[in-house]
Order: sequence, then C-alpha cells, then structure tokens
Amino acid sequence: MDINFPLILLWLVVGSGLIWLVDSLFFARRRRELAAAGVDSTPAEPGGQMSGGPVREPVLVEYAKSFFPVLALVFVLRSFIVEPFQIPSASMVPTLQVGDFILVNKYAYGLRLPVSRTKVVDIGEPQRGDVMVFFPPHMNETYFIKRVIGLPGDRIQLKNNVLYINGERAPQELIQAIPPANPQMEVLWEEIYGRRHLMAKSVSPSRFANIPEVVVPEGHYFMMGDNRDNSLDSREWGFVPERDIVGKAFAIWMHWDSLLSIPSFKRVGTID
Repeated sequence: MDINFPLILLWLVVGSGLIWLVDSLFFARRRRELAAAGVDSTPAEPGGQMSGGPVREPVLVEYAKSFFPVLALVFVLRSFIVEPFQIPSASMVPTLQVGDFILVNKYAYGLRLPVSRTKVVDIGEPQRGDVMVFFPPHMNETYFIKRVIGLPGDRIQLKNNVLYINGERAPQELIQAIPPANPQMEVLWEEIYGRRHLMAKSVSPSRFANIPEVVVPEGHYFMMGDNRDNSLDSREWGFVPERDIVGKAFAIWMHWDSLLSIPSFKRVGTID
C-alpha cells in the first residue's frame, strides 16, 4: 500500500498546532500562576509532595511547540512551491536514471490545495515536451513521471516507435547504438514542436511501438516515457486528467543508487 505522505504531513501539522493552541488557551496561564507562586506542579516521586521551582511544560506540549513551525514550513514548501522526488524506475531513461533525485515545481501548472488537489489559482498549462509528475488514472495515490506528448485535442499516433502529432512526424536523430557490436537499444534525439529531448527505443520494438491514432479528450493529457519500449504510460492505461497533475520536473539535484553507495552530484542540472 502506498503511503499518503501529504495527508500524514497535514495531520501532523494540524495535530501539533492544536496541541499548542489548546495548551496556550487553557493550561499555560495556570502554569504561569504556579510559577509565580514558586510551585512545581510535577510531583518529585510517587506519593511525594509538590516541590518548589519552575513549572515545566508537559513533554507533549514541548514537542508540539518545537515541531509545529518546522512541519508547517515543510508543508507549505512541498504543497505549493517545490517537492523532491526520487526516480524509482527506468521508464524515463536516458533523460532520468534510477536513483536520480529531482525537484518538481508545484506552481508551474497552477496552485492546488494539498490532499484534495483542487486548483485554486491558474498560472500555466502543460506544454508538449514537459516532464511532468502526476497521478495515473489506474493508481490514484502513486506518483508517476512521464513526458507530455499530447495536449487536449491533439491527434497522437505511433508507427514503429516514430511519433506523429496532428499528422506531423516528430524528427528523430540517432546518437548511439548500445552495445555497438550487437545493438539492442538506440539512443536518439527526438523533436516535438521545436523542443528536443533524448529518448531510447529497442531494436526489436515492443507491442507499444505501434498505436492507432487517438484523440486526446478535453481536460486530459497523453503521457509517454522516454524509454519507449520499457514504459507503462498512456499507451497502456489511457489519458491523464488535468485534476491529477502534481507539477513540472525541472532539475536533478543528486543521484544515489542505494544506501550502500555514495551519493553523486555529477548529474546535477536541468531536465530537458
């Protein structure tokens, strides 16, 4: 089961804030009065008498006051400004590698309320070629990352791993065959309406290499991974509703293969 981290973070913020508020309204004043009288409200030992000295806050209140500002700041940052993600699969190779840590702009496509995902402020719309994080229609609590291929109203077709958008062929330029002696995969430049990005395809195409022409419905987007024959995307589970957009991936800030490896910063840079 996937963990709904935004919901957990929201409850932590609300819970710690309520504890602090209730204590401030109903209990803190009494402690201050006891402190002014030189009385400690905490017994020294079971059965013992109240001892003199400062009145201490309950441990729960101390933790709430300490963590609430930090939790609230993190909640605002990741909900409305920028959120970090780790790439878990090879579906976006060669653009993104497994173990890449990326940053996602949460306001590029409009400000949304956390948890409910309701858009409250329009700022921008996805463009063809953007690398976007979203919730796919078949897994509504799991983040996916793919490239925007089709906008609402676009006609999308794939012939032998060559993309056609509104009847226009997306140019491809071979960069490298892997391995050179007995190629199994090709790395290419692909251009979508003037924007170039890297993509990979198998020499022996998969069943996803050919799809009949489809029309993207209003309010939806057609998504594909850059690793064309190793990506489950809109070719498999359909179009992504606008309400399920999370944000635009814009930078790699670290690469870390596993806990036993050393983090690397060689791949730091913007995402094309």
